[in-house]
Amino acid sequence: MLSESAPVANRPAPVPDEFPDRPRLGALDAAIQRSQRHLLGIQHTEGYWVGELMVDSTLVTDMVAYHHWNGRVDESWQRKAVHHIFSMQLPDGGWNIYYGGPSEVNATVKAYLALKLAGVPVTDPRMLRARAAALSMGGVPRMNTFSKLYLALLGLFPWEYVPTIPCEVILIGKWFYVNFNEMSSWSRSMLVPLAIINHFKPTRPLQPAVALDELYPEGYHERDLAIPRDPEWFTWRNFFLWLDKLHKFAEWFAQHRVHPFRKRALKKAEQWMLERLEGTDGLAAIFPAMLNSLIALKALGYPDDHPQVLRAERELKKLEHETATSVHLEPCFSPVWDTAIAVICLQESGLPADHPALQRATDWLIDREIRFRGDWCYKNPARVEPSGWVFEFANQWNPDVDDTAMVLLALRKVPTNKPRRRDESFQRGLKWMLTFQCKDGGWAAFDKDCTKGILEKVPFADHNAMLDPECADITARILELLGYEGFELQHPQIQKALQFIRDHQEPDGSWYGRWGVNYIYGTWQVLRGMRALGLDMQQPWLLKARAWLESIQRADGGWGERCNTYEDPVFKGQGPSTASQTAWAVMGLCAFDDPQRPSLLRGVEYLLRAQNPDGSWTELETTGTGFPRVFYLKYDIYRNTWPLLALATYRKCLPQTAKPKPAPRPEPAAAFHASTTAAA
Repeated sequence: MLSESAPVANRPAPVPDEFPDRPRLGALDAAIQRSQRHLLGIQHTEGYWVGELMVDSTLVTDMVAYHHWNGRVDESWQRKAVHHIFSMQLPDGGWNIYYGGPSEVNATVKAYLALKLAGVPVTDPRMLRARAAALSMGGVPRMNTFSKLYLALLGLFPWEYVPTIPCEVILIGKWFYVNFNEMSSWSRSMLVPLAIINHFKPTRPLQPAVALDELYPEGYHERDLAIPRDPEWFTWRNFFLWLDKLHKFAEWFAQHRVHPFRKRALKKAEQWMLERLEGTDGLAAIFPAMLNSLIALKALGYPDDHPQVLRAERELKKLEHETATSVHLEPCFSPVWDTAIAVICLQESGLPADHPALQRATDWLIDREIRFRGDWCYKNPARVEPSGWVFEFANQWNPDVDDTAMVLLALRKVPTNKPRRRDESFQRGLKWMLTFQCKDGGWAAFDKDCTKGILEKVPFADHNAMLDPECADITARILELLGYEGFELQHPQIQKALQFIRDHQEPDGSWYGRWGVNYIYGTWQVLRGMRALGLDMQQPWLLKARAWLESIQRADGGWGERCNTYEDPVFKGQGPSTASQTAWAVMGLCAFDDPQRPSLLRGVEYLLRAQNPDGSWTELETTGTGFPRVFYLKYDIYRNTWPLLALATYRKCLPQTAKPKPAPRPEPAAAFHASTTAAA
């Protein structure tokens, strides 16, 4: 048996034809038990798990800029923010948006500005490197719309060249092809407060004055400020740029109180925002919308001591992790998602269904069901009883399909002291989720048929998140659930979904992963879903997917892929091996019920070899996706949940009947000590 303390790089390579013999089977069971103990030790007393969501530097830099706009800077907090920002600077002077990635212009300019606002001299060698990096990427003119809007708030970019976000869009109903509810739920939450900000343009010039003229490659000139037009005479992009000029003309009338619809639109936008602050941990319970809503409240004239302002500030503060020397933020919290995955992993790995940890977690999840008809009803007016689950602690307006599917996978096998309550909740959630199937057979995250591509051409759509398209990973996860629940292959919804899956397979056999990085994530979920449905896994199109997974296995037996695959698929399947992505690939290969396959044996051996003595795994890479090419997430709990599920899935593939012994129940102190930061 391998020594647990031996460094991964120095341990001997696996010998596939000797695995799994009885000693190796013992190592597998021991690894499962260590992993179970680790997860049980970080469960919160209320029953949930929540790992930290680790992101780039932009949340901290945005908060530094906000505090200077607000005129209330805590010098101690700011010093910690500066420390964190510098800690993430790359050798070339820039900042990236995912681990191991190249410098990115928005992150770099924002970091430079935050450091300059904090008083770091521009002659500091680190600032000189940052300036050079920003200029090499095009500087301020190459930033996206939302970044330029934040600069405009500080008087560092002219509003004339910030694309208009007209309040009137909220007045457009279903009668118009392009309307407010055709935008993704997260875009609506970000754009409504931004539209309010755009109307008032509450610029607060900095004292003492600060400028960013040095971040214009050819010097500050108006020719560099406007969004470039397409070279063709008529394109939808050029049409919307022309329309933006019309909006600018209308803005003049709005400022002089003669705009016919502006007052009504502003009032409706304010009411929409205030209404959606109820029942949530901040607007949409996610950082960009929360910060935008706070600025919008102040722009509307709400005083600093108003309950809504105080609550918005309080919810933002909850996202912070502050130590004696540093401060950073999470974009939101993920307790429902993390808890559902942890329950599935523990149950599948042999933890008894009546274990107190699973009982508490199940009850906690059932309590989180949302019995409220939120914004989803505009795109999905089906007569279905409201249900669903969200990602965060509280966000009643935006239950989503992906979290609901994961929660239902968790609830289906774990009994509770109130089985009728659990069964009723499960059936409501299942019926609710099924109504979200889109016209082409797939499922998206939050809305139904939110796919009107024309919206991606509007000037303020450069955050790459205007739509909520159907995707293979969510569709396959739902098919996995339906397979476990005994749905027949001939069921009309399954037939449509299978056709969607077939239509979206890449020529090399893989699938694009919308919510995880990337093709490994999509391919694993499809293969697992097809296996759960009972499909013949020897069909050529499925064998092609297996061949693709095997073709990208690394020499160390693991799998890895970086976020650059969203920029260019030529990078698919390339990256350092990670625990989470190796686990996904292992589960994909397990779908073929061939436990002796060399690629699968090498993958399992990698997970065993990489496990830490405490049952955890170490992972630095970013494997979660927020908005492709714009915002990525490192789910810190992924490194410890998915490998457990992969080992458990492989264990069930083995022919022997021996089952791993369940992990001993933790001492009370071990079960109670966990906190959000303890999971890091």
